[in-house]
Amino acid sequence: MPVATPIAVSAEQLDTVRYDANGLVPAIVQEEGTGQVLMMAWMNAESLQMTLAEGRTVFWSRSRQELWRKGDTSGDRQFVRSAYYDCDGDTLLFVVEQEGRGACHTGERSCFFRAFGPDDADRPADETS
Repeated sequence: MPVATPIAVSAEQLDTVRYDANGLVPAIVQEEGTGQVLMMAWMNAESLQMTLAEGRTVFWSRSRQELWRKGDTSGDRQFVRSAYYDCDGDTLLFVVEQEGRGACHTGERSCFFRAFGPDDADRPADETS
């Protein structure tokens, strides 16, 4: 079973994050080891702080207007191994150890399992050439 590992963060680093007009920032989740992009979700200041403190991903649901910890209902939990913010501070990247079937609510390993184009429409992005 994976272990949650908190990420130490300074107030200065947190102040660098730029939230949109709704108080949200996009968070990309990438699988440790494979580098596969698993999903993108939204975070607010509270969910970012919870994610870093707990070592598990916590997001903001725009549709439900509430926090949600990835895997609490599905068992497909994400354990943060490293966390980054981009040069502008307006996008986050989390490298995680994915537990369970995967990150997508459809049951797929990655939310990015559909590719554009007639030959690649249903093949995972990492299998296209």
